[in-house]
Amino acid sequence: MAPKYAPSLRSRLAPPLLFLQTGFIVIYALYTETDSNVQVVGKKFRDFYPEFQDVNVMVILGFGFLCTFLVRHGYSGSGFNLLVAAMATQWAVILNGIESWHYSGKIRINLKSLVEAEMCTASALISIGTVLGKTNPVQLILIALLEVTAFILNKWLLQTLLNIQPLSSIMLLHVFGTFFGLMLTWINYRKGSEQRFEKEKFDRKSGLFSMLGTLFLWMFWPSFNSVLAESPGRKSVAVCGTYLALAVSAVTAAAVSVLSNPKGKLNPILIQSCGLAGGVAVGVSMSVIQQPWEAMIIGFSAAVASTIGFQYLKIHMLLAFQCHDTCAILSTHGLPGLLGWLAHLFLQIKDSDDHTTAIRFAVFHICTLLVTITVSVSTGFLTGTLINLKIWRPPQNRKCFDDQSFWEFPNLAVYK
Repeated sequence: MAPKYAPSLRSRLAPPLLFLQTGFIVIYALYTETDSNVQVVGKKFRDFYPEFQDVNVMVILGFGFLCTFLVRHGYSGSGFNLLVAAMATQWAVILNGIESWHYSGKIRINLKSLVEAEMCTASALISIGTVLGKTNPVQLILIALLEVTAFILNKWLLQTLLNIQPLSSIMLLHVFGTFFGLMLTWINYRKGSEQRFEKEKFDRKSGLFSMLGTLFLWMFWPSFNSVLAESPGRKSVAVCGTYLALAVSAVTAAAVSVLSNPKGKLNPILIQSCGLAGGVAVGVSMSVIQQPWEAMIIGFSAAVASTIGFQYLKIHMLLAFQCHDTCAILSTHGLPGLLGWLAHLFLQIKDSDDHTTAIRFAVFHICTLLVTITVSVSTGFLTGTLINLKIWRPPQNRKCFDDQSFWEFPNLAVYK
């Protein structure tokens, strides 16, 4: 007997999407204007556009293909990533432009505003990795819009209350997205997750597509970390440091994967996740890195922490705290992000000649992390509680991680 899949999305997905998109169009028509200034962050349009495209490739192709490792969830992993990114970026542009609207009556849109919006969206895509395959597209849209709102609120608090630089506040997206996502998966825990879901597995084909996403992220991560740097000097340091950290983390992740495997073989999912740890850690600490060896040490430490976390922490989080983290974002983004924050603190204190200044920076830096975790955990708890309501009709356990619940496949059509 053919399985009965989820009912039609016509009445659940189409109306919210059309309502939101119509509202965005109205807001853009009334309150936005394209910035005609050809200079973006001190550079001409033709110089900044390739970097904008690099970030765009990371958000759409990188995160999209990275989520295709599940054998029967490839269409949903990449397709819902595009849907969520498109909606959340439009919303982030509006929220980031509220200050401009307050003073001038218009939200100015240029390549920089689009890049900042996509980086805010990346935080939501990270969090969605914890509930990948266990939610429907309506829930994913709701998560993305609420998290982008929370992340921009956190960014505003850091810049206003603690006088944190915009770049440093944005690069905390890895830490914010991790704790937000962990709260989502904790609130929406499903009984029986310890035994693993029936379709929660991968094969060679899905693993190859996921590796393609890793390669996109690995190649374009230097642009992601350097795109908002103000001076050419800082941009050069960011690009070189990120590349070296990624190179070291990729090699280290491969070595630790072999050492931790009983048969001495490489784990493809571990390599894909932990090979990017250096880019995450260096991105958080980039504003204080001066020498190449500093970035390389950070990349090495991040890869070790990430691989060990992937091997042992994921299952312990599930058993001890009932957090079923589908994409292991704690080891991929959380641990490297926290390590990058710690490296930022250490390097800033090391380079400071005045003890009073060093102590003051340490206090502010610790407060930055505490505020970020507080906002992410509290808003993640509220969002998780909201999407846990039965009105959203989440997929049943036997329908989790299955494209056929949401996508049309003529050769596998189910007639009701």
